[in-house]
Amino acid sequence: MTRRGGVSTGDAAGLQCGFGAGDDPAAVAENRRRAAEAVLPGAALVSVHQVHSPDVATVAEPWSDDARPHADALVTDRPGVLLAIVTADCAPVLLADRTAGVVGAAHAGWRGAHGGVIANTVEAMVALGAAHERIAAAIGPCIAQPSYEVDDGFREQFTEADVRFFGPGEAGHWQFDLPGYVAARLRMAGVDTVEDLALDTYADPARFYSYRRATHRGEANYGRLISLIGLGG
Repeated sequence: MTRRGGVSTGDAAGLQCGFGAGDDPAAVAENRRRAAEAVLPGAALVSVHQVHSPDVATVAEPWSDDARPHADALVTDRPGVLLAIVTADCAPVLLADRTAGVVGAAHAGWRGAHGGVIANTVEAMVALGAAHERIAAAIGPCIAQPSYEVDDGFREQFTEADVRFFGPGEAGHWQFDLPGYVAARLRMAGVDTVEDLALDTYADPARFYSYRRATHRGEANYGRLISLIGLGG
């Protein structure tokens, strides 16, 4: 989803759905309610406390926001459960095997993608009955290569096999292709059907929140976009 249509105000004005944005909790709750109702009316929205990890939570029963586990992806085969990931430049990845009735959602920043959150999400879906060849994935709005400058220290954390994701930049710097890297990790995990929405969060302040843009502008805080997927009852 974009930032449009919510009730938050200030730097994070709009549909701000993250708990860590210094936002009015009542506004966050209303924004999350609106988002859930727009996607799967009546469903229980379930999220995690995201920490840039490779960890995946399997949802058998909804939990409260206060009981969110530390993880960066969720999977479920339960109808009426709506999986939620929040992002502000990192890539939201939504996955589904419609035949098996299994869905997943992953928060894939560079660290999580590099650390295995994509493959772990796919395997958690397979454990619920999904098949690699049936899983389709979508990469939502995230920071794009022209907006994502990184330094040599960042580049050194990747192997030479990943050189294709680094374009030339200023001296000692590179332009990193996060959505391209995430798509490659999905294919490495056995997912052949991958759609990248190709929407740059940094470059479109009217529609998207961006951590890096807010930092460059010296803003006090930044909002979080929400991405949702679930199974109807």
